[in-house]
Order: sequence, then structure tokens, then C-alpha cells
Amino acid sequence: MIEELKDERLINKVGGRFKLSALIQKRLVALNKGSRSPLDGTGRDGMSSKDKLGVVIKEILQDKVYLDVAEKHRNESAGVDMVLDSEFTDNY
Repeated sequence: MIEELKDERLINKVGGRFKLSALIQKRLVALNKGSRSPLDGTGRDGMSSKDKLGVVIKEILQDKVYLDVAEKHRNESAGVDMVLDSEFTDNY
């Protein structure tokens, strides 16, 4: 198990274990579909699942990805979306 997942600061940063799990899952799906990481361009094919999980945790800790829950309050049928840091997405 990755030690960072045991850290309460990571859990509290996202807003709880459920939200952390949802964010990790959404980001892993994006990386598996070929999305690039804002950290150093990682996320390409050939990366192991454990490596991708480590990248996702680093992205969360560095505030590069987060859950957008504001939309859910406006529309009860809306889900929770993952958002990449705008500094990264503006460059691509």
C-alpha cells in the first residue's frame, strides 16, 4: 500500500475518504485513456498501475487535480467532476 494513502492530511485535503477514492478513480481512468500529467508529462502507456497511482497522489498533494462539487449543489442530478489545474490545461 502506498504510505501517502494513510496520511490524514491527504484525506482531509480532498474532503474525506469517499471523495479521495472518487478523485483517484476518475484521475486513473483519465491517465489510462492517455491523459498527460501536469507534473512532468507522465501518464503515457507503459506506466504500471502502481506508478500511475503514485502520480495521482502527487497531483492531489500539489493541488493539480481536485473534485468540483459546486456543480452538484446547482443540479442534484449532476455528478462530481474532476478538474485539472488551469495552469496546466491552458498550455495544452
